[in-house]
Formats: sequence, structure tokens, C-alpha cells
Amino acid sequence: MKTQVIIIGGGPSGLLLSQLLHVRGIASVVLERKTKDYVLGRVRAGVLEQGLVSLMKEAGCANRMHTEGFIHDGTLVSYGDEMFRVDFAKHAGKPVVVYGQTEVTRDLYQAREAAGGRIEFSVENVLIHDVKTNAPYVEYTVGGEKCRIDGDFIAGCDGFHGISRQTIPIDVRREYEKIYPFGWLGILSKTPPVNHELIYANSERGFALCSMRNAHLSRYYIQCSLSDSPDNWTDEAFWQELKRRIPKQQADKLVTGPSIEKSIAPLRSFVTEPMQWGRLFLCGDAAHIVPPTGAKGLNTAASDVNYLFRALCEFYETGSERGISGYSEKALLRVWKAERFSWWFSSLMHRFPDQTDFDLKMQIAELEFLRSNDAAQKALAENYVGLPY
Repeated sequence: MKTQVIIIGGGPSGLLLSQLLHVRGIASVVLERKTKDYVLGRVRAGVLEQGLVSLMKEAGCANRMHTEGFIHDGTLVSYGDEMFRVDFAKHAGKPVVVYGQTEVTRDLYQAREAAGGRIEFSVENVLIHDVKTNAPYVEYTVGGEKCRIDGDFIAGCDGFHGISRQTIPIDVRREYEKIYPFGWLGILSKTPPVNHELIYANSERGFALCSMRNAHLSRYYIQCSLSDSPDNWTDEAFWQELKRRIPKQQADKLVTGPSIEKSIAPLRSFVTEPMQWGRLFLCGDAAHIVPPTGAKGLNTAASDVNYLFRALCEFYETGSERGISGYSEKALLRVWKAERFSWWFSSLMHRFPDQTDFDLKMQIAELEFLRSNDAAQKALAENYVGLPY
């Protein structure tokens, strides 16, 4: 089998790249190691920057997002019983859209299937070859049958544990990592959200986040120990702890109910450099991870897709290799800014086990400054809604 762009990974970044290329007449094949049902069953964040919203529109996949998504013009930040709002419309001139990552993925699958796009599921034993030549190819197996696909370029959209990053020799890549000493215990519940905008809470008991998927589906998180387990938390215990960490006014109106999903996510900051090697390009979690504070994971993957998509279009439409040669450098400039924001916001809102009394005073002083200073709120708003591509 032969195509122009081989895409490893059938999550939202791989599907978005495939659909964008299709719109411009560039052929691709997507290889996904799991089933479609498995991919659509993953529960992920749902705060979309305007850059991703625009890419979905360019891909012809924005109709349902515009109909069902929620426009958020701001967010709430609390510490103790104090709370203030950061106005995105005022400080950044644009909102974010709350629309679940699962729904983004579902829309992209429907678009690729409607266009007759080829997606191979349950792919195993993937091996990437000859990326330092003009004729790279990928070998893999499906149902025990060995397959090979040849292409001009390979896009590694296969996540942190995928084969793509590991294909770049260890003496070529440099990895930067910070492991945070806590995780997020999250639940999904069929309850109305406690507030129509997200609440980020810093409390003496640890961080909490009140989020949403839609008007009848809420997502809540509390900071927890990395050694903790969801099995240690009954629904009632979770709700009681969440109420202790958010302002009383919000806690009093919190609607509780049975959880339909409960899990713990560790927090990590990670970047690998470079994001390309020959004709292999890394996108999204294959190249970088951010802590979920600030919702930059999917959005930073989308910015990678944007740069790679436009570089590939430039190559196929003009013959120029300028874009593909500069992909890693350009993508990393924005990646590190997103990493900085996620690290700063995480440091501001969480309690760390080694914090001194002085550290805690500085954290509160930073929150007070953010509350009272327009320039500080503008910086947060501009980063939250998404820096320009």
C-alpha cells in the first residue's frame, strides 16, 4: 500500500491532520493500535482554544461543535472562601469553547469515514523505517497479517508511549521532564455543573477543579496523593472533600450524584527535542505532555497539527521544503510557552508537600496580585484562550 502521509495514531490529533490534508487533496492513511470504540471511550478534557476551533472549521467538522459547545468568556479562581473572575472577553478579546475531546474525536471519525478515509484499527508491532530517506515506510500487523505502507512522510501522533518518539535515536533527542508530587482524582457525574464557568480552587486541603461537559454532565477533580486509588474513595467521600475545597457559596449549591467514571491522573511536564527526524514528525503527546491545569494538552497538539499541515501543504503545492525543515523549531517555540503557562498555573493552584510557610504566603500573595491587577489577568487570559499560531 502507498500513500502520501502515514499517520500513526487515530486520536484527535492524527484524525485532525488526516482530515485537514484531505480537504487540500493530500492522501493519508491512519494507523491506530486500539479499536474505534476504545478511542471513543476515553474520557478527556474539553476546553478548546480558538485555534483548534478554527482548525475544526477548516476541516469541515465544526457544525456540531458550534451547536452543542458552550462559549466561556471567563473563568473563576478561588482561594479559601475568596473568589474572583478572569474575563477572557475583556482581557483577550475571545472566549474558549467547552466541547468534550471525545466529541471532537467522534466528529473527526465521521468526517474521515464520510470521505472514505482509510483508518486501520487494532494495529500491532509497528516499525518505522528509512525516515532519513525520501522513501520512508511502516511495517505492522493486523490480525496476525503482516502489512507494509510506503509514504512520503510519517506523522507520529501516537502519544507518550507510542513508537514514534522511540524511533528517534536516543543520542539525537533530548528529553526534559518534571514529575509533580500529586495527582488528580476525577469523577464524571450526570449532574448539572455547579457553575456555568469553570472554577479553579486553591485551598489549604489542596487543589480542586469544577468543570463540565454539558448542561447535564459535570467533571470534578481534587488533588490527591500519587499513592492513592479511586477504590479508596466512595462517591460520598469525594463530594464531601470537594465541598471543603471550594467556596461555601458554591459548595452549598453543588448537586451531587452517582459517579459514572472515577480515575486518578498523575501530573507531568515533558518535552522532547527535536520534534522531527528526517521525514518523521512528532505531534501532541508523542512530543510533549502538560499537566491538565489550564487545558493545554489537546490544544497544544492542535498547534502542532497546524504547523505540520501547513508545512506539508507548502511542500505538495509549491515544492518548497522550508516549512517541513523548520517544523520542529516553530512548533517548539509555542510548546514551551504552553509548558510555562501550565507549570505556572499548576504551581499557583496546588499545595506541594515541601512547601514552607513562606512559600504558602507567596502563593496567596500571587493570587491576591492576580485578583487585583489587570495586567496579570490579561496575561492569564491570553494564555488560557490560546496564544496565536
